[in-house]
Amino acid sequence: MTTATRLCIVRHGETDWNATGVLQGWTDVPLNDRGRAQARALARELAGAGFAEVCASPLRRCLETAQILTEAWGLATPRVYEGLKERHFGSFQGMAKAELAILHPGLHEEIVRRNPACHFDAGESLDHFADRVIAALEEIAGRNLGRWALVITHGWVMDVITRHARGLPRTAVLGMKRKNGEALWLAPGSRAPLVETTPPPLVPAVG
Repeated sequence: MTTATRLCIVRHGETDWNATGVLQGWTDVPLNDRGRAQARALARELAGAGFAEVCASPLRRCLETAQILTEAWGLATPRVYEGLKERHFGSFQGMAKAELAILHPGLHEEIVRRNPACHFDAGESLDHFADRVIAALEEIAGRNLGRWALVITHGWVMDVITRHARGLPRTAVLGMKRKNGEALWLAPGSRAPLVETTPPPLVPAVG
């Protein structure tokens, strides 16, 4: 019997601020109707994975996504981890990207590139952000030896985890952006505790 942890990391469902291009950060924005539909679709798609528990950021968009899944699967309420919160964007939280492009074009360009080295006035540093994300991931992995666990979190958090799983520097620009509801699967690797892998065979639930 294996004692290896396997994790599935998923970005929360859509919010109105996602749809209109507003920086959310720690602002507690709920899912919109499309986001709730995405969560229900995930519940059907991942029903055959056999997750032992669902973990989530405490922000509403993640917690609501996670609650839709646990209710569909009859699991315990999601386990909340503060370390899974989105990066704090400081004074830029709540600003539309269109406005940011006019007022701070350089920063806007780097945000579009998903450059982790972006500086956000009164916001969170890259190292503090990455440290807390990886600490949360390691705690979840330690709790779930030999089990599958599902983690609902945020886009910039998934960037940190993707770099970590691929053995890339924290400052690497990935040139990609995870969509709402997109999944990253992690499994034990030969050179690292958890590395990116392909999803297991899944049989989506009917209905």
